[in-house]
Amino acid sequence: MSRYLTPGKIALLLLIEVYAESKFPNKAVIPVISFVIKHLVRPKDTSTFVLSLDTIKAVTVEEPSTVVGRTVFDLLVMEMWYINSLDALHTFFIDIQTYMLNIPDDPDGEANTRRSIGYTSILGCFIRRASLEFVRLQFNEANALWRAFVQFREPTLPLCKGRKLGAGPMSYDLNFEIFSADDALVKKVYGGMGEIKEYAVSTDDVERLLEFQVGVMQRLGSRVPDETQAQLRQMLDTNVPISHLRHYVNFLNSWRSGDYPASFDSLHRYFDYTMHNRDRTFYQYALLNLAILQADFGCHRESVLAMQETINTARENKDMACLNFALSWLYHFHRAHPQDCPDVIAARMERESLQFLKAKAKEWGMDHLLSMAYLSETRHILLSGDSIPAAFESLLRSSHINITQRIQNAMGSQILLQSTMWGRLGISQLAWINCELFLSKYSGASPSEDLVVALCRGVYIISMRGRFEEALDRLDQVDQEALRSLKIYQYWSSYVGVIKLRRAIYAGEFAAAELLLQQLTCTEQIESDCALEISIGRIELLVRQGNFVAAIAHANQAYSDLVRDHADSYHRVRFMVLKAEVFAKCGRPMKGLSTSISAASIAWKARFLPVLYHAFCVIATILIQLEEYDAAFNMLDSIMPQVLECEDAYLTAQCFQCLADGQVGMAGLQKTGGGKERCLNKALGFIDRAFLEYSRMPDVYNQKQMMSRKIRIRDYLGDKALRDDAVKMYRQVEAGKKESMNPPSPFRR
Repeated sequence: MSRYLTPGKIALLLLIEVYAESKFPNKAVIPVISFVIKHLVRPKDTSTFVLSLDTIKAVTVEEPSTVVGRTVFDLLVMEMWYINSLDALHTFFIDIQTYMLNIPDDPDGEANTRRSIGYTSILGCFIRRASLEFVRLQFNEANALWRAFVQFREPTLPLCKGRKLGAGPMSYDLNFEIFSADDALVKKVYGGMGEIKEYAVSTDDVERLLEFQVGVMQRLGSRVPDETQAQLRQMLDTNVPISHLRHYVNFLNSWRSGDYPASFDSLHRYFDYTMHNRDRTFYQYALLNLAILQADFGCHRESVLAMQETINTARENKDMACLNFALSWLYHFHRAHPQDCPDVIAARMERESLQFLKAKAKEWGMDHLLSMAYLSETRHILLSGDSIPAAFESLLRSSHINITQRIQNAMGSQILLQSTMWGRLGISQLAWINCELFLSKYSGASPSEDLVVALCRGVYIISMRGRFEEALDRLDQVDQEALRSLKIYQYWSSYVGVIKLRRAIYAGEFAAAELLLQQLTCTEQIESDCALEISIGRIELLVRQGNFVAAIAHANQAYSDLVRDHADSYHRVRFMVLKAEVFAKCGRPMKGLSTSISAASIAWKARFLPVLYHAFCVIATILIQLEEYDAAFNMLDSIMPQVLECEDAYLTAQCFQCLADGQVGMAGLQKTGGGKERCLNKALGFIDRAFLEYSRMPDVYNQKQMMSRKIRIRDYLGDKALRDDAVKMYRQVEAGKKESMNPPSPFRR
């Protein structure tokens, strides 16, 4: 394999020669020379790494030349066939350098028709490097390059025959024109040309391709596609040593696929190569990659120690970019896994807080790090349940930096955090719109993980509205390339399982729900939001099965784990409300009342409005059990507009059910028949609204409960026809439930 030269680069040199000879008009200069320069600078897409004849033809075949009846591609073909021997190839590399000389004006007008090329221009640097690389080739390497060039231009032989009389099958070498293709000498010299692969690409092309793949994988967090992997294997199938970057590409690919032994091996191979070449400037990056890899592998203690060594080494080498990134990573790791950080490092993280990171990012002009620091500050405010205006202020600061500095790959984190804030404020429509905005406008330059997270969050909001089938359809439409990373696939599959679990619980398919719980809990590392939904699903299933003791025990254990890990306060408050709801259902209303009031107080201070409304619903349920019907009804009735804005079908149905129970209880306290009838008619309206919301999911058990209450009220009011309609609806719901459970399957759509 050549270090730099390939047949494609020789074709580019020939195009430059045609340009320097002024053989095509000015209007063809920009497209042709732009094409040449695009292949000389660092390309932005993989299609420009390996230059084929078809690619050159597509650009030049439509461009006219100064020769009548000839295009630029016709002139290029003729120039390629003028190089008719290895000696002519040597002559070409010598003559091409003359176009960079300052040629004086020729009174005859011959020389001044040529365009001179500057030494320091892109074209001039390309000519000088190509000539130097050709001089450095050994004879066998130059001969292999010549044979590869002969094979490269072979498809243009029919065009050459049409333009040049006497051209034949042996025209590729002037020395063999008198011989036939079957001659023994020809076979000896040019035999086996169809097997030439070494010079299809050069070492420089492979290095650029590897750098491109590393950049894409680091920026987007994805794996190398199968087609690109096949091309890489074909390029690297040579005995000549290639860039050590291939080990880093293998490390990233193995890491994303979850093959941790292979990723460790490739990482050590890559950085052992750099240390062997005495390049110690990469040592801190070796430790940085090792720490991140160990964190994903679950070795948190080892990861913290490796990151601590990274910080020390980066300070020794005065690598501020690596140092600030390592400090930022260690800060976030301490927030996510405080129990795995040693006391010394935990105390240090309290001192070197986000204020320190923001100061360093401003000092060194690291806009991306400064934007991430503001986002981290916003996230910290949300996790601790502090001031919402302060969270919005930090979020807007990050947004301003992202927009003014055009930091595209940070937009995903910003919009997702903004969606989370709207969701916690109870405005689910804005939360869903933010997810859709990110997927439609910023998906091109965003990491695959952010895309899948946005999709799953938007889909979960849809499932809260009871549209489970639509949510699962949206999840099935995800780009399969984004799921090639093991971590992203586990996140996506967890949300698929959570949505199916909720649907199975509501439908009363308990066997399917238990199987789904087993599948969801078999993964060791689950994201915190997925783990929360799985725990809530388990508690709801236990409550539906009537196992209140196990439900309370599981809720207490999950809440204790959240408190121990200093987890998100939003999650902790949700479990407090869930515990209060279980207490209310199992006959311990006073204990549930104190818990729900505490949760409501915390939720109001932190503005966790959906949790606050859920807490009010639980309090209203307990008040109804304590026969405080009027207080329960008035409390819920005052927040119903905000509850409807949350667009949570189950929460809305529960609130309407409590309103109906409150009206029924108030009817029992009325002394006049008219007052009782008025309250019962209001209760029937609320029952119908609750039944409609339960039907969205569909929650079969609660649908039957609503129809049962409606039957009793209609029977009390003496409406026989309407009572019979309610009985008919009850039987239809029960029949639909039996049909849906035959046979139960967690995989059925």
